[in-house]
Amino acid sequence: MSDIQLHAMPDGRRIAFRKVEGEGPTLVFLPGYMSDMDGSKATALFDWARENGRSCLLLDYSGCGRSDGDFADGTLSKWRDEVTEVIEAQVAGKIVLIGPSMGGWLMLLIALDLGDRLAGMIGIAAAPDFTDWGYTEAQKEQLAAGSIVREENPYGPEPTPTHPEFFADAQAQLLLVNEIGIAVPACLLHGQRDADVPWQISQQLADKLRSDAVQLTLVKDGDHRLSRPQDIALLLRTVDGLLQQLEIL
Repeated sequence: MSDIQLHAMPDGRRIAFRKVEGEGPTLVFLPGYMSDMDGSKATALFDWARENGRSCLLLDYSGCGRSDGDFADGTLSKWRDEVTEVIEAQVAGKIVLIGPSMGGWLMLLIALDLGDRLAGMIGIAAAPDFTDWGYTEAQKEQLAAGSIVREENPYGPEPTPTHPEFFADAQAQLLLVNEIGIAVPACLLHGQRDADVPWQISQQLADKLRSDAVQLTLVKDGDHRLSRPQDIALLLRTVDGLLQQLEIL
């Protein structure tokens, strides 16, 4: 990808991103845990935006993809601040955030920071608070004691690590315990055969969002990734539909 650019953070870290200019609001894709902007959903969104004259931004968190840093140093707070700074530096106008899995948790944290710049959101198997409901008590105790938890990775040969610093920071960012003060239109997509994030989490999120303009779409045979051709087609239809909805509001 010859269009990769680098944004320098105040401490010198360089955050890799891709951007296509077009009509707003700008679509900002937030990768999931240990993912990057080369994933199939991110790439499909970027290509769709370019073909349809829409503004779109993809990026890699520090320690992921082409960005500087060590993944072990990553936290939700750190990645939120990186995304917020890249948006501030590279994007004018309104924003639509799109977040799969952990990216759906970051989507909410960033949305709360964006204020009036936020136009809408799309969650894809969004996983807010997964450090709270996604680990056993024994794993939580291990993380709280400063040890790394490694779990079987269904998407690759190496185990998936959770580092104590990430866990501690995430536990301070729990959102589903109260109303989430986000009032923009939101679309939530979730596969009912998701083995990683129960689809009921998206239902809880829909209930907690302050907005009444929330649509929850369940894919009966969909898995966690929702990356099949028909799933990506659904995502792109959802993006198009949300943008049309925003144009008439």
